Amino acid sequence: MHQLIGDITLCILFAWGLGLAAHFSRQPLILAYLLAGFFIGPFGMGLVKSQESIRTISELGLIFMLFMIGLEIDLKKIMRAGPVILIAGGGQLLGGCILGALFFVMIGLPSGGFDALYLCVACALSSTVIIVKVLYEKHELDTLPGRVTLGVLVLQDVFAILFLAVQPSLDDLHMSIVLLSIARVATLVATALIVSRYVLPFLFHQIARRPELVLLGALAWCFLIGEIAERLHLSREMGSLVAGVSLSTFPYALDVTAKVTTLRDFFITLFFVALGMTIPIPNGSVIGLALMIAAFTVASRLATTFLPLYLMRQGLRASLLPAINLAQISEFSLVVIQTGLIAGHIQSETASAASFAFVVLAVLSTFAIGRSDQLSRQAIRFLKRLGFRDLDRLQAGEGGHGAGAHGEPRRIVILGFFRAASALLNEIERRDEAMLDQIGVVDFNPLVFKTLSARGLQVTYGDISNVDTLVHAGVGRAEIIILSVPDSLLKGANNEKLVRHVRALNPTAKIISRADRLSDVEDQYAAGADYVTLTRLTDAQELFAAIEAAENGLLADKRAETDALLEGRREVLP
Repeated sequence: MHQLIGDITLCILFAWGLGLAAHFSRQPLILAYLLAGFFIGPFGMGLVKSQESIRTISELGLIFMLFMIGLEIDLKKIMRAGPVILIAGGGQLLGGCILGALFFVMIGLPSGGFDALYLCVACALSSTVIIVKVLYEKHELDTLPGRVTLGVLVLQDVFAILFLAVQPSLDDLHMSIVLLSIARVATLVATALIVSRYVLPFLFHQIARRPELVLLGALAWCFLIGEIAERLHLSREMGSLVAGVSLSTFPYALDVTAKVTTLRDFFITLFFVALGMTIPIPNGSVIGLALMIAAFTVASRLATTFLPLYLMRQGLRASLLPAINLAQISEFSLVVIQTGLIAGHIQSETASAASFAFVVLAVLSTFAIGRSDQLSRQAIRFLKRLGFRDLDRLQAGEGGHGAGAHGEPRRIVILGFFRAASALLNEIERRDEAMLDQIGVVDFNPLVFKTLSARGLQVTYGDISNVDTLVHAGVGRAEIIILSVPDSLLKGANNEKLVRHVRALNPTAKIISRADRLSDVEDQYAAGADYVTLTRLTDAQELFAAIEAAENGLLADKRAETDALLEGRREVLP
């Protein structure tokens, strides 16, 4: 016991020290934790030698990580997922596994063993931790490519659950064993969902004001379902995942997640440090295999994510960005590899190569997602030279309402189409529908392009930060030009730069732009804007009116007014 505490102390100290170095050098923290484990493990300085300690630390970290992954899986979102996400996710998983099996057998991994199987499953999964963190920092989680990416990640988690269900029986995999495994999983899931639906809400409601009991109750649930899974000949890790999924549907999930997050971060750190301890000093064959795994992962994402989205006519940009976002190996992949190693299904050299490939792709992918806009622009030019057609040409070629389909440019041009523009268009539709014939829209969201084209509006599919797009859309002859997208969502420009571009193209038009910060207002006026909207002012007026209504007992009346405004709205972006 004293040895285990000492080993945990070393894990935390080295993880913190290298974590600080990774933070200041803007490298992924997971990379720092893996390096910390390598340095203190038996293949590094040998400070931690006990295999029992390493296994205990790793299993605890794994249980908590899967519990939290389960808490973040929203079953309702999966059921509501549109065909684009379902087809893209299904194509990526099925295509990735088929290509992976062929590739890894072709390069010489034993077809009679399970190395190729585990690697193709591992390469089919992408890193939720890396993707969500970078997309959140870039304010892209709520964009169309961001939503497609998150939808695919959820489907990947479901796929991983199914694989973990049959993984213990791979040595003797008959149909009866598969059906028995599925029955065991069904029993576990049904038990967890029923209890979490009818028993846990009452218990947690009684202890809601006792944070320590809420935390303890969540942990007790995690370990209870884990133990039931172990008795059903599944695994504690599988049970912890199911425990998290069952809690994700229940009213206190947000509270539980908030209280368990700190504990999760602690044990996830221990998991990756323990994983780093198992990585030996690589030889040439391990490094070669790791590079092939990394190269295959990137290539397979382009083939299995970009192509289905492109064939569903999502446009080059909206098809490329999810492929770039998903081009890495998941931390869940390391879980899959570790379970295979523990079960004796794969060789240690294969596991080491997968860990090195994870590290390489974690670093490269962080930079690639951060610069995905620049990468996609370069890739689009290359793809067009290869003969790929973007959405505007595909639609215009079919007699649609693409760029130039209506001849004369519109009197009012909306540059960029996000929620404010969606609300504005609906307002115009309600108040003066005839004005719609005077409006043109420029945007590269395929949903916007298709929906507005179907309604008969003039739409130019393109990037509003590109001067050629603005010229092609007739901005130089418009009378009123509206910039409706916040700076945080603009790519390759900001509203001040757009105002300057537009003013240079059209010296006489009335330009209406929007500002996110007070300091941006004067800058945009100096750039040539005629009027700058500041949404915080209208938000403040609305909030003050709500406070007044609440104090006078009229909040229900104000809500009724808002409900009347919302009723029957037909917005493109709800």
